[in-house]
Amino acid sequence: MEKVQFGILIDPPNFKYVKEVALQSEKLGFDSIWIYDHFSWEGSRDTETEQVSDLLECTTVMSALAALTSRIRIGSLMLCNSYRNPSLAAKIGATLDMISNGRLEFGIGAGWKKNEYIAYGYPFPSPAVRIAQLKEAVTIIKKMWTEEKSSYKGKYYEIREALCEPKPVQKPHPPIWIGGEGEKLTLRVVAELADGSNWYGTPEHFAHKLRVLESHCAKVGRSFDEIKKSWIGELFLLPKGSNVRSNIEKYLACMHVPEGSKAATEYEKYVHRNIAGTPDECISKIKEYVKLGVTRFYFESSTTKSRAQFVEEVMPEFHDKS
Repeated sequence: MEKVQFGILIDPPNFKYVKEVALQSEKLGFDSIWIYDHFSWEGSRDTETEQVSDLLECTTVMSALAALTSRIRIGSLMLCNSYRNPSLAAKIGATLDMISNGRLEFGIGAGWKKNEYIAYGYPFPSPAVRIAQLKEAVTIIKKMWTEEKSSYKGKYYEIREALCEPKPVQKPHPPIWIGGEGEKLTLRVVAELADGSNWYGTPEHFAHKLRVLESHCAKVGRSFDEIKKSWIGELFLLPKGSNVRSNIEKYLACMHVPEGSKAATEYEKYVHRNIAGTPDECISKIKEYVKLGVTRFYFESSTTKSRAQFVEEVMPEFHDKS
């Protein structure tokens, strides 16, 4: 059985915070760290110390972390295809893999945040067009990572005898993760081109998406088992004996969930959708996803304390027995 791996997702409000989380995650034994690719975020995200809306540029942060760390893998979750020409993305990825000595996890998606596109002056075509562009982009990136000189002419992109030297350290190329769960188009691209898939979801939701992906794999002649499956969500880990409901309801209240019956409903949704509760409860929830075939878990909204507790009380259940 493949080893279950755990990663930490970092909102990069300032580099001091990013560096601290990355170095602590590596020291604790997490397998990977991941950076969002957004230019700004309206509203706030809790970084355990302050409410922030500042965001650093993804690939620049990844480059710095590649130089600062030595073991932990470094990923983008997910690069927005629209923000970088695919040949440039290929060059950036090859450079990151070289700087990190083969530790790049290359995550990419079609893009979705319309107000960010408009604010920064990017065209925002229909989902079908953005996904078609993503497919062409991943094709170009793979070619540039594996061919001496690459040429490609598609509907949206064209390259002519493009060089990408030095090539990535990882062979044949760094793992390519495609984010998104659109059943008709995105998961078809995952089936055709991705090394790994990534999305949110409850166990039931995840199981349904896996069935859809498996169907696409059958249609394109791809082995479903070749594609790694990853889950992303929040980690809310509490000490043994804690009043889980009370603690989570207080957290949701801070996130502006109203009191009353809706708060109770939101609590049920939260614990079903995320890895939340005592160590035993978190272990049980992770095992539900593992049974579905998930081998990668990426946690957002974690704290220094919860990361350390997770490594000590939850991770051994999976790492020691894999």
